[in-house]
Amino acid sequence: MLEISDLSKRYGSVVALDGATFTVRPGRLVGFLGPNGAGKTTTMRCVFGLARPDRGSITWQGQPISRPHRLRFGYMPEQRGLYPRMKVADQLSYFAQQHGLSARAASEATARWLDGLGLGDRAGAKLEALSHGNQQRVQLGAALVHDPELLVLDEPFSGLDPLGIDTMSAILRERAAAGVGVVFSSHQLDLVEDLCEDVVIINRGRIAAAGPIGDLRAASTKRHLEVEVAGNANAWLASRPDLTTVEQRGDFARLLVPVDLDLGAVLAAATSAGEVRRFTFQPPTLSELFMEVVRS
Repeated sequence: MLEISDLSKRYGSVVALDGATFTVRPGRLVGFLGPNGAGKTTTMRCVFGLARPDRGSITWQGQPISRPHRLRFGYMPEQRGLYPRMKVADQLSYFAQQHGLSARAASEATARWLDGLGLGDRAGAKLEALSHGNQQRVQLGAALVHDPELLVLDEPFSGLDPLGIDTMSAILRERAAAGVGVVFSSHQLDLVEDLCEDVVIINRGRIAAAGPIGDLRAASTKRHLEVEVAGNANAWLASRPDLTTVEQRGDFARLLVPVDLDLGAVLAAATSAGEVRRFTFQPPTLSELFMEVVRS
């Protein structure tokens, strides 16, 4: 288990991290979310020793993190670190050997992962000859080729087409199912909600929320109320100016409401206006939860 505790980091007068604390458990997919400049990349760089925190600790399986631990991790940095004129297979084999694999084991792992990434036929191609999406796959392969115990990925879905997203998602799910802890940053919150069990939301260097997505949604003070009144075109909403309309089309309205709303009174207002065809009360989506947390 990766444990980050009270991590703080300043760059001059800029506070990059301010007491960040969270965990990544084996076999869990964790979405690491936050606005630009919130501290996501700095946190990842601290895990890999590329930035030194001013305060706090990072441990792996209860031990202070060290180079031997990091050799068992896989990292996909925001600034991609591949060699444009080097052949794809040679790159993955090189990175595998840098993580301690023998030349033979590195070659076998390279072939296996290139096939798994759909790049088996591009093994002899130079990186610069590949599309952006395929270069992304090679970068993921460099993080995976030594079969790491932890994967830390900075914006791995950036620039991928739908097929690339599906391939990347399937691999991350498979790695988590194999017991690997996976943490990745992304601004594609619908994708994160579909893929991850847990999220960590960081804002201005502080952890604003962390835990299972379902628990965080349930704990929100906001809910969505979906109402459809036949033939009314939602004129009944005029009697409830306290309700915030998020979406309205035809007879359908989606409202943002407090968790303790008197649903009976709202239902009575809708019923008085016509036949109620839909009346559902739901927790916010991850995207809505993110906005609520970051703006609070």
